[in-house]
Amino acid sequence: MERGKFISIEGIEGVGKSTNMATLVECLETAGRKVLTTREPGGTPLAEDIRDILMNRGDEPVPEIAEVLLMFAARSFNVNNVIVPALDAGTWVVCDRFTDSTRAYQGGGRGIPMETIDLVADWVHGDTWPDVTILLDAPVEVGMERAGQRSEPDRFEQERNEFFERVRECYLRLAMSEPDRFVVIDTTRGLNEVTNDMRTLVAQILADNVL
Repeated sequence: MERGKFISIEGIEGVGKSTNMATLVECLETAGRKVLTTREPGGTPLAEDIRDILMNRGDEPVPEIAEVLLMFAARSFNVNNVIVPALDAGTWVVCDRFTDSTRAYQGGGRGIPMETIDLVADWVHGDTWPDVTILLDAPVEVGMERAGQRSEPDRFEQERNEFFERVRECYLRLAMSEPDRFVVIDTTRGLNEVTNDMRTLVAQILADNVL
């Protein structure tokens, strides 16, 4: 059986990950692919419990290294219990965030050395990396304005714009350093234009000539 493809969607807050992920999945399913969606942190019952610790604003501070380790603990559940079994069964997996989020948020945003993050990533999921990573990009002020129109901010969304500037810069550096995996889509344009880009990208992925 042909192994499924692994696609991740990345970006700062307010870039439209949920909307564009729905378009991506719809296009893949229309093309006859079996698709499983998941998210990080989360994706399994135990990983979702860890997500609650990471995302909710509690009284006890979360040390930066604990944040990294919790992210990878949740990822270990998701990779081993959801992502790899699905890929091995020929299912395409679309994941809302993966290790590039840890690189950008905990590496770029918090200042955790990238070597530390990549070392833990190699230990947790080895060569299980997305075949394609879609980076939805917008200036921080645009993303945060959109995010502010949603519900009460979580523990990450309450960070200052300077934090998200560092996150975005790290994302863009990652995309430049791995052009064989990343596709960057400008989400400051109208929804129809972005949707058309997503549909075109899906067609290229299906034709195996995305990058």
